[in-house]
Amino acid sequence: MKKISKRTAGSRRPSRRPPGTRRSSKKRSALAQHEEAIVAFAALAAKIGVRWYVFGAQAVNLHGFPRATADLDVTVELAAYSTAELIASLAKAGFDARFADAEFIAATRVIPVVHRASQLPIDVVLAGPGLEQLFLDEAEQQKVGGIVVPVISIENLIVTKVLAGRPRDREDVREIVAMRAEIDHARVERRLALLERALGQSDLRTLYGELRGAAKRRRP
Repeated sequence: MKKISKRTAGSRRPSRRPPGTRRSSKKRSALAQHEEAIVAFAALAAKIGVRWYVFGAQAVNLHGFPRATADLDVTVELAAYSTAELIASLAKAGFDARFADAEFIAATRVIPVVHRASQLPIDVVLAGPGLEQLFLDEAEQQKVGGIVVPVISIENLIVTKVLAGRPRDREDVREIVAMRAEIDHARVERRLALLERALGQSDLRTLYGELRGAAKRRRP
């Protein structure tokens, strides 16, 4: 398996915002902003025929755990498209580049854009081979703004949160595990084992075990 970075596996990294892009809009709610941007992105993905899924804080929201978030994260499989072609298609569909830095995109596999109509910042992550292909295959279909969109599965969302490992991510894992009885923990363990081998780590499954233990203690 290709060596996987924390960003490649789908975890969040702060990225630069364009001048004048606000974290919220007085003219519309955050929910409306996100729905508008997701629906627009779904239309583009369908038009150009690429697979994709929502991940990050918005995925946590869509799985039923409310989170405040000022942006959107999606992963896209390029397939026959080049990065330049995808950027051009994004621009035509109303997604403006937040900054033009070919080296940044090549190094991080992230295309930072802003949805022109809603002014919502979006990080478009380019899927790599291996784990992200599994995430694409296992994405769950959920309704957003009257349409069905692919969202990272609850198990794979947990995997990305354990990998990111920040306090907010750990709290998300504890809450999800405490509130969801139907999680396939064996699948989570298998994914974390793959990441440990790819990254040369041995602590991800241990951390998950600790978070599961904490989640059990907080259950009613």
